[in-house]
Parts: sequence; structure tokens; C-alpha cells
Amino acid sequence: MKEPVYEVFARKTREEPLRHIGFINATDGDLARVYAWKTYDEQNWAEMCVVPRSAILPLDPAESQFVTAGSPAAEDSIVHARATGAYGGSDVAMKEGA
Repeated sequence: MKEPVYEVFARKTREEPLRHIGFINATDGDLARVYAWKTYDEQNWAEMCVVPRSAILPLDPAESQFVTAGSPAAEDSIVHARATGAYGGSDVAMKEGA
């Protein structure tokens, strides 16, 4: 059986927003919390959260009411690439100069 994937978010201070730092595989939420702390403990995090990847709802920018057809924001400023985050994280990165 394949273990579920959990996305890991953390912040160094309470004032900064949570950011995606990576992912782990675990059989349940309790193990996911332990694995996340042990895997990403090289930083002094103020807070860390795990979210089951299955709970993340993807959005299609082409279907969004907030994107105007033909606008540069629609697709020109987004690059889809694997492992662009500092810890192998985000699948979406902004183009330089965007």
C-alpha cells in the first residue's frame, strides 16, 4: 500500500506567513507530524503544519473569475516547474521580471 503524501508548511517567526518547505509520506497525521519535525529540523521553526495532499484543491487560472482573458497574469507570468522551492517545494514559480 502506498503511503499518503503530506505537504509541510512552516515559519520561523509568528509574524511571517507559513511557507511550503517540502513533503513527506506517512500512514497517518500523527506520524506525518513526527516525520515532518524530524525531516525539516535543521531550521529553528516557530510553527510547522502538515496537510494531506489529497485535501489541496487545485485551481485552474483559465477558469478563475479573477483572471481576465488575454491578461498577462493569465499564463505569461507563471512557470510550471518541479522542485523550484528551497526544499524541493513549489510546483509554480513566477517568471523573472513578472
